Amino acid sequence: MDKTPNPETATLAAASSRDPELGLRAVATLRGLLETLEALQVDNARANGWSWQDIAGRLGVSKQAVHQKHGPRSRSGPGR
Repeated sequence: MDKTPNPETATLAAASSRDPELGLRAVATLRGLLETLEALQVDNARANGWSWQDIAGRLGVSKQAVHQKHGPRSRSGPGR
């Protein structure tokens, strides 16, 4: 059986480390993953006809905030 932890488990373990070097690296890794996941799901919602207001409500931010962050990317996407 493979004893190597998967990257997600290793990152979560590092995030709770008492070593600040490991903990802060894990925070940066998780922040990057969260940004990627948010962009993916905002694009998915827009492709499915969701309004900026709908998306903002689910993310707990203002319509202006979500549009400012994700709008420029969606306008420069394929076919735009």
